[in-house]
Amino acid sequence: MIEKPKSIGTVHTHTHTHTHNYLEAGKYNTYKFEDIKIGMEESFQVNLTEDMMKKFLDITQDINPLHNDIEYAKSKGYNEKVVYGMLTSSFLSTLAGVYLPGKYSLIHSVEIIFKKPVFISDSPLTIKGIVSEINEDFKQIKINVSITNKKQEKVCRGIMKVGVINE
Repeated sequence: MIEKPKSIGTVHTHTHTHTHNYLEAGKYNTYKFEDIKIGMEESFQVNLTEDMMKKFLDITQDINPLHNDIEYAKSKGYNEKVVYGMLTSSFLSTLAGVYLPGKYSLIHSVEIIFKKPVFISDSPLTIKGIVSEINEDFKQIKINVSITNKKQEKVCRGIMKVGVINE
């Protein structure tokens, strides 16, 4: 059974700004399926860095010059190198695995629409998710996600379907 939003009323909303390593700190939310309500919201901020770009290149081997060559990026009308879209959207994994629902998450699907290019100078990015549906049969939640830059311009939006696994 899929529960659709009716009236939202009081919802759980958190915004986090992080500069420390959550993996080392061992901090994450532990929402269980029964804790999750339509309208619940979690968000956090990320500062993009040149080091992140280099690590993403090392992992993916994506040598596209738009992401790696400032002169090429400028020749295409950009003032900076464009941040990898998949680096930007990779923080959706953090949204599910650390914040909503956190420890008990298993991502089933992600649908992403990139609205505009992202640059390191756009930091901090705000990654936000709001629960929009709850599927009791599959213990799955639908999360409407968005990523905005420091000017509050939406750079990415999408939908995640996340399973909430047993403890």
